[in-house]
Amino acid sequence: MHHNGLRTAILLGGLSALILAVGGWLGGGTGLQVAFVLAMASSGVAYFFSDRIALSAMRARQVSEVEQPMLYRIVRELSNEARQPMPRLYISPTVQPNAFATGRSPRQAAVCVTYGLTQLLNPDEVRGVIGHELSHVYNRDILVSSVAGALATMITWLSYVAVFFGGSDDDEGPGFVGALLMMVLGPVAAGMVQMAISRTREFQADESGARLTGDPLALASALRKIEMGARRLPLPENSRLTSASHMMIANPFSGYGFGRLFSTHPPTAERVARLERMAGYRR
Repeated sequence: MHHNGLRTAILLGGLSALILAVGGWLGGGTGLQVAFVLAMASSGVAYFFSDRIALSAMRARQVSEVEQPMLYRIVRELSNEARQPMPRLYISPTVQPNAFATGRSPRQAAVCVTYGLTQLLNPDEVRGVIGHELSHVYNRDILVSSVAGALATMITWLSYVAVFFGGSDDDEGPGFVGALLMMVLGPVAAGMVQMAISRTREFQADESGARLTGDPLALASALRKIEMGARRLPLPENSRLTSASHMMIANPFSGYGFGRLFSTHPPTAERVARLERMAGYRR
């Protein structure tokens, strides 16, 4: 928990430093003052509204127990088993099978699954996926991943702002060259933020989730199906989705475009092998 809190502070500080540098470059002293206000506001938004940003990127909506009785039952049972608050439950209309957890803490957490996941997996496999996502919540790594996603979105947005408000080609502003640099460095900076998310957190959530559900093979089977489904139905690599992709249980992109720079997922085959070893399988 302490380690994730420190990483979150570093990410927020990095965003503030970037905004201040850009503000000073674009507007000198006045730009620096405006940038300071923007940096404080951006950090606040990233910390307090990161869950909404991620859920919005997936067009997710909160659902009731009447709409999704099976999902509610699974989430409630596993939350009670872990003696933790029950998170909010969301459904994304995306046909690709996937899932993620977001929020600042167990009390502000939300778990989102896609429509495609509910159609592809059987109840035991869904339970395995929910256990994995709840483990992200209980391991306290949803804070840093949620904030990282929000920061990536904002950095990309700043690059777009520089394009339209970057000044002219004289000595008073960065002009075309400066705008071009921001177009390149914005997505690169966003990728660096995303790459700060350790891949080991997925192994940890797999193990913790399998222990919570008591069924590592169900999660292993779910991961296989989700990977195949994601390959058949990759998501478009736009800025909003790339900023949230690291939170998902499997890489939602094809793996051949720009989105691969944002991937923080270990190989599915390795994750499955670890889960099978937990179940007593020997290779």
